[in-house]
Amino acid sequence: MANERLRATIAANDHTIQSLADHVGVDPKTVERWITTDRVPHRNHRWKTSKFLVVDEVYLWPSVEPQAKTASTAELVTFYPNRGAVPAHLWSSLIDNATSQVEILVYAGLFLFDTHPELSDDLADKATAGAQVRILLGDPDSEMILRRGEEEGIGDNLASRARITRSYLRSAVGTPGLEVRLHDTILYNSIYRFDDDVLVNPHVLGAPAGQNPVLHFRYVPGGRTFRHYMKSFDYAWERGRPDGG
Repeated sequence: MANERLRATIAANDHTIQSLADHVGVDPKTVERWITTDRVPHRNHRWKTSKFLVVDEVYLWPSVEPQAKTASTAELVTFYPNRGAVPAHLWSSLIDNATSQVEILVYAGLFLFDTHPELSDDLADKATAGAQVRILLGDPDSEMILRRGEEEGIGDNLASRARITRSYLRSAVGTPGLEVRLHDTILYNSIYRFDDDVLVNPHVLGAPAGQNPVLHFRYVPGGRTFRHYMKSFDYAWERGRPDGG
């Protein structure tokens, strides 16, 4: 049986068997066999293919769903009932040990900079050493952040906290590899990604972020949860605008 989903998805994205093969790093005849015989590729090839075609691998190869579910469950490290319950040493460890990627999506995230006074300099140093550092802050002048402040019962204090965070980061802006953007999206989760670990702080209507739970995920090959949240980050990142200071 042919894999018509794969064939159709390649065409729908204006790609060819050759362009997919070049991206994944295989012979075009291998991609042809994936299509004509519905052969399931190796895991690494599935990930590269699904990312290239902007579709979940389970859609292209439904038979891998049990494996993906098992890996996704394994990605959950632990659950904290509120942000204050996250151990201080965990934040410090994640920050200190990150070497390749630091990605933060918040409205303000001021607590992190207040409790780590050298964070801006540390992030700049990591970027200089080759890490990719991307930080998304709420635009303090946007209607969305003002509305969120009202919903959380803190009024314009949320916008003020976002401005303070921007001021903390000002010295790091301009460092190659470090970029700060402002966003006005509806923030369903604050995201703190350090290499293969991510802390997700869901937002509950009417409650400040610090009072809401935190989920700690660690990437596991084949898992979908870590990548799911990072897709959300990328979605917000593309809609952000560079912070001009």
